[in-house]
Amino acid sequence: MRRFLLLYATQRGQAKAIAEEISEKAVTYGFSADLHCISESDKYDLKTETAPLVMVVSTTGNGDPPDTARKFVKAIKDKTLPPDFLAHLRYGLLGLGDSEYTYFCNGGKVIDKRLQELGAQRFYDTGHADDCVGLELVVEPWINGLWAALEKHFLSNRGREDTSETLTMASHASRDAVTPELLHVESQVGLLKLDDSGGKAAKVLEQNAVNSNQSSTLIVDFEASLTHSVPPLSQASLNIPSLPPEYLEVHLEEALGQEESHASVSLVDPVFHVPVSKAVQLTTNDAIKTTLLIELDISKTDFSYQPGDAFNVICPNSDSEVQFLLQRLQLADRREHHVAVTIKADTRKKGAALPQHVPERCSLQFLLTWCLEIRAVPKKAFLRALADHTGDSAERRRLQELCSRQGAADYTRFVREAGACLSDLLRAFPSCQPPLGLLLEHLPKLQPRPYSCASSSLFHPGKLHFIFNIVEFLSNTTEVILRRGVCTGWLATLVESILQPYMCANHVDGKKALAPKISISPRTTNSFHLPNDPSVPIIMVGPGAGVAPFIGFLQHREKLQEQYPGGHFGATWLFFGCRHKERDYLFRDELRHFLKCGVLTHLEVSFSRDVAVGEEEGPAKYVQDSLQRHSKQVAGVLLRDSGYVYVCGDAKNMAKDVHDALVEIISRETGVEKLEAMKTLATLKEEKRYLQDIW
Repeated sequence: MRRFLLLYATQRGQAKAIAEEISEKAVTYGFSADLHCISESDKYDLKTETAPLVMVVSTTGNGDPPDTARKFVKAIKDKTLPPDFLAHLRYGLLGLGDSEYTYFCNGGKVIDKRLQELGAQRFYDTGHADDCVGLELVVEPWINGLWAALEKHFLSNRGREDTSETLTMASHASRDAVTPELLHVESQVGLLKLDDSGGKAAKVLEQNAVNSNQSSTLIVDFEASLTHSVPPLSQASLNIPSLPPEYLEVHLEEALGQEESHASVSLVDPVFHVPVSKAVQLTTNDAIKTTLLIELDISKTDFSYQPGDAFNVICPNSDSEVQFLLQRLQLADRREHHVAVTIKADTRKKGAALPQHVPERCSLQFLLTWCLEIRAVPKKAFLRALADHTGDSAERRRLQELCSRQGAADYTRFVREAGACLSDLLRAFPSCQPPLGLLLEHLPKLQPRPYSCASSSLFHPGKLHFIFNIVEFLSNTTEVILRRGVCTGWLATLVESILQPYMCANHVDGKKALAPKISISPRTTNSFHLPNDPSVPIIMVGPGAGVAPFIGFLQHREKLQEQYPGGHFGATWLFFGCRHKERDYLFRDELRHFLKCGVLTHLEVSFSRDVAVGEEEGPAKYVQDSLQRHSKQVAGVLLRDSGYVYVCGDAKNMAKDVHDALVEIISRETGVEKLEAMKTLATLKEEKRYLQDIW
């Protein structure tokens, strides 16, 4: 079998899952994938590798390669490496990212660029998959095209040994790197030759050819829904993915009295179980979003942080959603049973392994509450597997449609964009009765949720503050259900008994109630910190809850100025924004205090929903507008005074708009084209003087 090296760089498991899919499909096409995590540097050596390399690389943070790839990136960025160091290497790379973030797919792009600089050549064009619109829109055709690209690579190395295969590939012989678009249909032809005597081939190929054009028309008919399709999809011959091989054997055994703890959930970082010492509502009751501040008592732990750091909150799934799943799967009477998981002896899954996020012999209740992301949007492979456990033929057909190539638009609209989860599918398709093992195979690990520290340990010794908006949304896939964010909903319920209402933030003592505890863990050290030199000026941009780390910055700076009264401290600008001055102006009193005592030298606040009356030029509507109004000063801080700019908050709109505003400011104030201004901003990012903490 023809071998290729398959490396994945993953942060939350997406890249790993895609790499495993490639590995499993490879056998069908006569290839053998040598699959490794990119961090397992003892298992491969690119310097001596003779086989083609396939890489799947995710992006984390604000355009960084995932943690598992840090060592690899550092190694290939070694400036002493000669430009022909990897000249022998042929590779194909699939990058994963989210276009809501400024540096889309940058994790993959960094590696791709460096491999090229070291002389490696692509045998297959790089793919960039966008989680904002659906990774599968790029991932599926990229994988489908990979086989013919590998075929061409091996044939070109083998010369003319197999004339018939060479002729098959002749139409692509003039290209150095093969594109997924051209090879998508060809690889489908290969599948059809294997699976089909020819009856469905014409229909499937015709559907593939027009699929991209029809994707928008498929969703025009208002009668289509999660459970119901309309022509042409309802009448189409379907091209559905192959059934993922089942590989987990699950047995439920009566418990012997052992108890689990949150620490049983496997984590790399240490876990600290700490009490909540205070909880305050920072917004009025009629504010559009409710924002809470929580204070944790970390005095009896060795948890330490500095302003700008973030940390993880380990949170459970909603109890009501867990109970629904137990009832729906007919397992409610066995919720306390221990879950014993083994690999199926006869599985066809290559490299099958037990999921690391399932603790040994935990209870079924604990498994669904603390280990599995039951709110995850099901991937097509999960839908395909669920279809085979659905008794009703119409329901089974609809699940097959949603995971088919022809149903891509319906999947995007009714599953992905609707945020449907397993519970929604089980409500929508009553005859679907999946075994527990299937959930363990397809549901990802319940991830801890990151929060920015909103305090300084100098200002609040032994305490840690953080703030959040309570996320609320309607899920109406089959019936209208009001849902809260997994973590924010849990936290809000947890602190109800001690919550201080709006305008009581300065009260030292909260309600007298038993302090609830939560589990937290530190996050990998980032660079979102104050400059080492306090004389360097800084610009902070943080609308809404994005102001959190800057409160920590300012508290820290106030204490430093008290300790060093004769010290030279640079200017501090804060651009804050909210909807209404009287409803959600977070930390108003604190910010006025910082301004009054000179810790904060410039405070610019914008209100997006308040209407200015009787003013020629009212307050700016958004933080980016406020930045533009102070264009000269902003450019001066960044370019003349070598200052820093920090941006915290919403990635989808605000961060992009602020980025664009900074480009315009640099362009206008220095008289250069926008492309040159973008390069200047990119340089600031490389120098870690343009820093983002966005979500």
